[in-house]
Amino acid sequence: MVAYGKKLRELQIQEWKGYYINYKLIKKKVKRYVEQLEVGAQNRHNVFRDFSMLLDNQIEKIVLFLLEQQGVLAHRLSDVGKEHYTLIQQPNSSNISELQEAYRDVGRDLLRLLNFVEMNAIGLRKILKKIDKRFGYKFTDYYVKTRANHPYSQLRQIFRHVGIGAVVGVLSHGLADLQDLQQCQGTYISIYDQPSYTHQDPVLNSIKEAVGRLSNSTNFLQFLGRHAFIMQEELPSPSEDHIVDERYHFMSLLLNLANTFLYMVNTYIIVPTADNYTLNLGAAASVCGVVIGTMAVAQMFSSVYFSAWSNRSYLRPLVFSSIVLLIGNTLYALAFDMNSIVVLLIGRLFCGLGSARAINRRYISDCVPLKLRMQASAGFVSASALGMACGPALACFLQTDFRIYKFTMNQDTLPGWVMSLAWLLYLLWLWICFKEPTHENEGRLVLYEADTAVHVAVENERTQPLLMNSEEKEQDEEGEEENDNAEETKKPVTSIVVAYKLLTPSVKVQLFVYFMLKYAMEIVLAESSLITEYYFIWSTSNVSIFLACLGLTVLPVNIVVGNYISNMFEERQVLLSSEIMVCIGLLLSFHIMIPYSVTQYVGSALITFVSAEVLEGVNLSLLSKTMSSRLSGGTFNGGLLSTEAGTLARVIADGTITISGYFSESNLLNTTLLPALLISVSSIIATCYSYNSLY
Repeated sequence: MVAYGKKLRELQIQEWKGYYINYKLIKKKVKRYVEQLEVGAQNRHNVFRDFSMLLDNQIEKIVLFLLEQQGVLAHRLSDVGKEHYTLIQQPNSSNISELQEAYRDVGRDLLRLLNFVEMNAIGLRKILKKIDKRFGYKFTDYYVKTRANHPYSQLRQIFRHVGIGAVVGVLSHGLADLQDLQQCQGTYISIYDQPSYTHQDPVLNSIKEAVGRLSNSTNFLQFLGRHAFIMQEELPSPSEDHIVDERYHFMSLLLNLANTFLYMVNTYIIVPTADNYTLNLGAAASVCGVVIGTMAVAQMFSSVYFSAWSNRSYLRPLVFSSIVLLIGNTLYALAFDMNSIVVLLIGRLFCGLGSARAINRRYISDCVPLKLRMQASAGFVSASALGMACGPALACFLQTDFRIYKFTMNQDTLPGWVMSLAWLLYLLWLWICFKEPTHENEGRLVLYEADTAVHVAVENERTQPLLMNSEEKEQDEEGEEENDNAEETKKPVTSIVVAYKLLTPSVKVQLFVYFMLKYAMEIVLAESSLITEYYFIWSTSNVSIFLACLGLTVLPVNIVVGNYISNMFEERQVLLSSEIMVCIGLLLSFHIMIPYSVTQYVGSALITFVSAEVLEGVNLSLLSKTMSSRLSGGTFNGGLLSTEAGTLARVIADGTITISGYFSESNLLNTTLLPALLISVSSIIATCYSYNSLY
């Protein structure tokens, strides 16, 4: 994990060196203007003006060079195209291979150009974040507002490049046509007449990946993977990815995903019957909010210690988690025969203490190679969604009543017994098949603790001196690295205070949005059994089917959003639209008209839940881009912070249900929806305030 300034020097194309963003110069300007502002030698307006001119000049330099190189590529493609036309008239197998290689050479140079633009785009984002941090978080808003939407915007050329698609189209068409000639099929393949046709070529595949990263275009797999919020290096070094490759073990990854699935089943399997269970134990039905929320309360603490534990091991915390969940579910089931609400709550508390989702995320981030990380992230989210749907569905099949020895087996206790058995089997599978990877600290400790101006850890405990051109350059780089160490190094955050200081206002807004969507989802899910029984006299089976159907909407909705909507609109547009839809869903849920119909309840719940699911993916994607790179690892990482925000939302939502139901069950629906609506409106206002910083 190396600072951006150093990676820029290491990875830039030397013959294009003068056309990259002058990151070092801008950093020095930032430092100088901060000092001048502190002593009153400059005013903020002049600083903004000067920095705008500086960035405009840097962007203009990059864009003009980009256009020049696109022209060079277009000229080369034109020459190759003439040879291509001649070849079509007089086919020659040896010439076909030469022409294919000529197209690929153009493709390789296009790939270099895309990497050039990507590195400059990352540098520009980092500079804007740095200026905001030093000057009070207002410059990005001003700069983006005045540049991004201007008809002659050069900033748009960097982030929304124009012309690359035409070059890729010519390459794809040419290679496909040549392949057709080589195979002597005699048919003309047009990428325009057959949009679904894609010519498989390694160069084209690499270009497609680079264009996707640069334009933030996405597909279903990528969009789904964003829900996992597994932060990655923007410019990972080959040595770091080599270390991860050595630690990858497919069966261990599968066990990790199985843990995710089982935990989500464990969370939602009791929701349809929690109100009935509390009534059988002599408590009010609304106490089901406390029963459900107890697990979330414990999870707030377990996330922290599991995150810290993952710095040393993955197997031991997973084993501990399985044992605690086995005990917790057993206590949950025994509470019925012991006639004790206290034992019931202790059982759910143990289940929350066994939450290893921090381990699940961390394992994917640390032990899965970059080329497979998006698939693994999508698997993590799919396992969660499937568990959310299977939990209530499984509860639907447990509607029975019998005894084994002195133990009662009914719809209240069977969820506990079934999950106890599931965790026992999982524990055996885990112990036999999980492979403890060589831990990150063994391979990267030198990277965090060594003098980064002299050495960079590359593999295990081997170090490699940086290549220096001169003593003067070495001194300059050492000075720059000292500044990088203060602000940009990716040394893991081990203190909540330090983590909080790294949160910019835009990141805080996105965490608040995450809090809002989890609050709204928990209100819809946790009070469903109470609301449907009060208004519609639904049975446990009906509630189970309703919740299972909600869970099953996750994957289809993400297919639509990932493949279409997120490619048509900017992420911040999808974010704001989704927030508004959540707000509309909550408004439609209020009991104002009499009678309260099933159509109104199911329709409004569907709108709220689906919109929140869409919002979660976009929100976590934006969080991963705006959050400090120092929060990509360590105990207090970005995944932990988002998990804590979501868990806190669930705790407050479950508490609201219990308190509201205690005072008036007839007004439970409106009483719980009102704070959700207020939080939703507040998040929309906050998003509008930070909208331009999400560019």
